[in-house]
Amino acid sequence: MSKKIKRKGIAFNVSMLYIMNIAKLVFPLITLPYLTRVLSVDGYAVVSYVKAMMVYAQLIVGFGFMLSGVKKIAEVRDDLEAVGRESANIVLARGILCFASLAVLLVGCMFIPILKENFAYTMLAFVPIALAPLLVDFMFRGLEQMQIITIRYVLMKTISVGLTLVMVKSDADILWIPILDILSSLVAIILVMYEVKKLGIKLDFSEGFKGAWRALKISSIYFVSEAATTVFGALNTVLIGIFMSKSDVAYWAVCLQLVSAVRSMYTPITNGIYPQMTKTKDANLIKKSLKYFMPLVTAGCLIVLFGAKYILVIAGSAKYAAAAPTMRCLVPTLFFAYPALLLGWPTLGAINRVAETTKTTISAALVQIAGLVLLGVTGNFTLITVALLKSFTELCLMSFRLRYVLKYKNEFASGAAKK
Repeated sequence: MSKKIKRKGIAFNVSMLYIMNIAKLVFPLITLPYLTRVLSVDGYAVVSYVKAMMVYAQLIVGFGFMLSGVKKIAEVRDDLEAVGRESANIVLARGILCFASLAVLLVGCMFIPILKENFAYTMLAFVPIALAPLLVDFMFRGLEQMQIITIRYVLMKTISVGLTLVMVKSDADILWIPILDILSSLVAIILVMYEVKKLGIKLDFSEGFKGAWRALKISSIYFVSEAATTVFGALNTVLIGIFMSKSDVAYWAVCLQLVSAVRSMYTPITNGIYPQMTKTKDANLIKKSLKYFMPLVTAGCLIVLFGAKYILVIAGSAKYAAAAPTMRCLVPTLFFAYPALLLGWPTLGAINRVAETTKTTISAALVQIAGLVLLGVTGNFTLITVALLKSFTELCLMSFRLRYVLKYKNEFASGAAKK
């Protein structure tokens, strides 16, 4: 009989995820003010732009497995042989996708000047993406071993961020940034492999490419949803790097980093509501969340609106004060983002409206793409207009989801999720 893994309690797993969310907020807030001060504006632009491109590389390599893989492992978690087999199929599938991602990146290096001029940095930055399949986060999530993921993440970031503060002093040291990320990834892989062995799991690659292909087919629908979300988030930075100056890339990146930091504060709230919503389908939970948190969101938006210049100087230094108008134009994004997130998976997802939730993300992404094309053909592609478009797109996402919530409001009232 196969050994069974003792699962942690829900409260423990949720607390581990909260710790990781806090870490994801804190570490970027350490590196942002440091790198913007020791690097030139052009140097920080390179770091930020390559990071944005790596989001697309990660999208291809990830291929939705953080959703489909977790589901599959959760289904077979009492059979460790099956866990090892299914995990190996996903690792192999992601390994194959690494080559596809690298091919796309190499094409980008041929046509995008900022990547072509910094080819060595770009290739080094890709290595942690290529190593990511060996971290098997999907396995630990499916087995409800969240502490392993949290410890691994904190360890990786402590190593890379700590050594970055020591090694990176100017643009001449810029290659140390991806090199240190590679080092931290290797240490994390050693930790992960130890934990896999301790759990009594052995990765079984016996199904080979057949198993990998099956895993790819299953995950393709999840990939579509993630692709729309990624386009929604990173496309602006990519296009700014193609059509605008390095200083514009740096200004946009600093503003977006601050926006992302604020948005990350929303995620623990929505993630905390989701399990209870899934169980009760109680619309009052959503109403109470909006009632209690929207005043705080509004207050935060007003602080950013009137204090944008000072916030940018504190976060980036005086040389980023010029980005204040762009930061102000992004304030509506912060306002609409919380209800948009809340009305998504915690609300529509809780009543099994998965297709509708995905449609809203895709629709909002299409609005953004259409808007970017319109700005380009009319000659109005500037940081201000792109920021306003991003805010408008967030409004659209919220509106699309609100429409579905109102359409299916009776499913909340009855407490019966659609089967």
